[in-house]
Amino acid sequence: MTITKILVANRGEIARRVFETCRRLGIGTVAVYTDPDAGSPHVVEADARVRLEGNNGYLDSAQIIAAARAAGADAVHPGYGFLSENPDFAAAVIDAGLTWIGPPVKAVQAMGSKIEAKKMMAAAGVPVLTELDPSTVTADQLPVLVKASAGGGGRGMRVVRELSDLASEVAAAQREAQSAFGDPTVFCERYLAAGHHVEVQVLADEHGTVWAVGERECSIQRRHQKVIEEAPSPLVERTPGMREKLFDAARLAAEAIGYTGAGTVEFMADDKGDFFFLEMNTRLQVEHPVTEATTGLDLVELQILVADGGRSMRSRRPPAVLPSRPASTPRIRPRAGSRRPARSTGSMFPGRYASIPASKTVRWCRSSTTPCWPRSSPTPRPGGRPPRCSPMPWPAPRFTVCVPTGICW
Repeated sequence: MTITKILVANRGEIARRVFETCRRLGIGTVAVYTDPDAGSPHVVEADARVRLEGNNGYLDSAQIIAAARAAGADAVHPGYGFLSENPDFAAAVIDAGLTWIGPPVKAVQAMGSKIEAKKMMAAAGVPVLTELDPSTVTADQLPVLVKASAGGGGRGMRVVRELSDLASEVAAAQREAQSAFGDPTVFCERYLAAGHHVEVQVLADEHGTVWAVGERECSIQRRHQKVIEEAPSPLVERTPGMREKLFDAARLAAEAIGYTGAGTVEFMADDKGDFFFLEMNTRLQVEHPVTEATTGLDLVELQILVADGGRSMRSRRPPAVLPSRPASTPRIRPRAGSRRPARSTGSMFPGRYASIPASKTVRWCRSSTTPCWPRSSPTPRPGGRPPRCSPMPWPAPRFTVCVPTGICW
């Protein structure tokens, strides 16, 4: 392996997750941090650490690249969030002579606009919901979902059930999209009232091979934000032939944009198992440990191997279709939030995260070595987003597994 030291351009749980694999592979690690994170576990656990100036250090690509050079890193892992899906950052890392542990810049650019992404997927033969121009929506097309083209995280989304509400909801979505993403472009599509959110983990190498390595379902959401992620998908499990079709579509999507590395293709599906492309996350997904727990793969290691040229991939290739384990051994990943579920507001309230003890029906997977609390964030961070628990209960009947997660909220 030619990669000897990796800087993780991130903080908290994902930085620790990457460091965990690096230690096992004998690769050096570099952490970056801003002043509020000076004593955080990801800083303490790294082999080297570099302080970032200012409050927005994790979004300062120049500082991060300078930190990598100063610490002697030869590769950068973006984690998720922050600059992970910023094509300019990826290009800057490559231009600096560093190895980018992520997909090609063109692939990141291609999936940056939901409108353009849907057009590309339709051309590739991936099922999509027809895009509707907000100005031409008619009463018989309702209900519709207004979405931000550059959106994510549930922002810039509105469900419209009455035509008289369309103009005001579109305007509200545009304002939110402009504020959150700097792009007010929105579009409409058919709203699946009883829809299922199913996503497929893909992995592609530089030799042109794409694998679908498992699906996850995240239909339980609050304010369009995932609350529970589980594998295998209950919908896929009970729908004959759906997994094969879903995986084929995910591979088509990745091939259409020349993807390499780890990524997630997200779909919306109805109760009959018909599914439609939603978006592609061109990074390691927050919920990737669910797939690791159901497949035995280390996705971070595979990311590193692909970025290193894929020379070691041929002996490690997973099968083209690697089904999830039976429904009797589900894995789930809950979001732990400091919010009052009865209120519509997304603001946090004061408190401390409490640890969830193991029991006869709840055991923690390998990722429990990097929990999101209590070590990494015992209290909600102002301006932060609710973390997800790293460990997943296993193995137990699905109902038994789901019961203990109630204390997360």
